[in-house]
Amino acid sequence: MTLQRLFQKYTGLLRNLKAVYVLNNLLNAGRLKQNRPLYRRYGLRKSIFSPLGSRDFRVHDADIPWVDQPDAAEKLNQNSEYQSFSEDLKKKIERFLTDGYMILENFFPEEETEALNLEVESQLKAGKTAYNYTGRKIFNFFENSALADRRFFRNPELLHLLSFLLGKKVIPFQSLNFTLGSEQRAHSDSIHMTTEPPGYLIATWIALEDCTPDNGPLFYYPGSHRLPYVTTGDYDSGNTALTIGDNSNRRYEDKIEEIIRQHKLQKQAFIAKRGDVLIWHANLLHGGSPILKPGATRRSMVCHYFAEGVICYHEMSQRPALLPKQGII
Repeated sequence: MTLQRLFQKYTGLLRNLKAVYVLNNLLNAGRLKQNRPLYRRYGLRKSIFSPLGSRDFRVHDADIPWVDQPDAAEKLNQNSEYQSFSEDLKKKIERFLTDGYMILENFFPEEETEALNLEVESQLKAGKTAYNYTGRKIFNFFENSALADRRFFRNPELLHLLSFLLGKKVIPFQSLNFTLGSEQRAHSDSIHMTTEPPGYLIATWIALEDCTPDNGPLFYYPGSHRLPYVTTGDYDSGNTALTIGDNSNRRYEDKIEEIIRQHKLQKQAFIAKRGDVLIWHANLLHGGSPILKPGATRRSMVCHYFAEGVICYHEMSQRPALLPKQGII
């Protein structure tokens, strides 16, 4: 049993105690053992069970994803794998470099998205799955559903493309299913799911029904992935040696709003069609628009992936990531 499961509904003091997460790490030692050689490789001198954050890395490793390198566009023309893609996909990859996202239209057929929606609804009614304490997110539905796991979370075509974009094989890490829009303020995934070296996270957002301006569509800020990564050292997180700050997330989102104003970033809404897939960079600022029509659904599935051979951790909660083992987190 992991704390992630115990905390699905729990919102009390224990969520803020670093010692509780250390205990959870000890109970899940088998799923952290891959960190030992990685800690040595990246010069990290601490226990794999200890709290972990960006401040533990005094100097970041020079290895950064090729898409973030200054000559990324030039490298594309010399890449044989890139040359094998369709002309349409080549243009989308070029857009990923400049804007930090790409859209794959009509990627999943309607019958597959409908089958997944019915499976989520059925398991919710049967009590086999549930929303977490936010009342919006179903964590890791792929654990309960072969369809969610094989066709969506571990879709071979998507895994191939994501691995190309990061330049390393990706590891499926976490999924979130939504019935309603998240209405989440602008943020970067890198504050919640972090890597050393930075940037080796990538995500997909899958529309399981059509989006409208009224049902809380996803929004993003093109080009924001080029801004510096924000860590808990860049705002008043409230973290101490023993605890995680009570209002760390709110203060982080306040900081992001300040950055958006400072750089005069332009928001775009993703009015997706069922079956569309949005792929975004680890540092792309994005969130969920307000739901203007009460009760309007916005069924979707989000999947996060780390690159193989990097250290994975959660910057906001200061803990190493428990990577999946045989498809179970």
